[in-house]
Amino acid sequence: MADGYGIMLFLNTIAELTKGGCSTPSHPPVWQRQLLNARSPSPRVTRTHYEFDDFTLKTKSKAIPEDKLVRTSVRFGPREIQSLRNQAQNQHCTKFELIVACLWKCRTIALEIDHNDPVRFSVVVNVRNKKLGMNFPIGYYGNAFVYPAAISKAGTLTSSPLSYALDLIQRAKKQVDEEYVRSTADLMVIKDRPKYGTPLNYIVSDIRSLGFDKLDLGWGKPLYGGIPWATSDISFSNNEGEDVVVVSICLPPLALEKFKFELRNMTCTEQITNFEENY
Repeated sequence: MADGYGIMLFLNTIAELTKGGCSTPSHPPVWQRQLLNARSPSPRVTRTHYEFDDFTLKTKSKAIPEDKLVRTSVRFGPREIQSLRNQAQNQHCTKFELIVACLWKCRTIALEIDHNDPVRFSVVVNVRNKKLGMNFPIGYYGNAFVYPAAISKAGTLTSSPLSYALDLIQRAKKQVDEEYVRSTADLMVIKDRPKYGTPLNYIVSDIRSLGFDKLDLGWGKPLYGGIPWATSDISFSNNEGEDVVVVSICLPPLALEKFKFELRNMTCTEQITNFEENY
């Protein structure tokens, strides 16, 4: 198993070899799974991990029907980003944080979730960052990420300004340090590798900087690079040119229409484009 970063290490190695520039990889693959072993002899969960909690939901909050979904992409250009920044109340944030705060709020409204139910947003965080002190070698292909969750009551999220969702997401990301990663690894052992909590959890992975759109196997760069699909609870953020961010999303038809309406109101634009029909 490999995450996006690991996949790109592999593909770049293939590119090096196919173009004939070298006979051995510049970054040989490393298999050091012990880097993410639980602490021994005493694994311990020291942080709060909302991303793995299961909640009892109100009957009004129905599960998303997996067999009746529409796959769609949302494009955010300079105009949409500026519209969101105007609502952020001078809050310092990244473009990605603005976009996902907007999507989380609009998606929650569209799904008509009971106002008292907890909703979550999980952001995928690469833990190879040297500042975390995890000391992953460059050629480590395996999974090396966590997905801390922001949590709120649905009613509070949908009735609050965008800055509220933005603040929750930023706080979730700031949790990630070496101790958070170690606590996650220990939780995997103590709770027998639980799946992330799916009820009313929305996960977005930002793959814009991985370089899928720049991969050259010897006959030029691709016309498109990235992941074009989404599931009912997972989206991916890709680049489209220098100034446009494209996010895939998947929703039931009726919820999608309401999602479009909310998104247009929030960004003051028309920017929903179908990626694919029902599947």
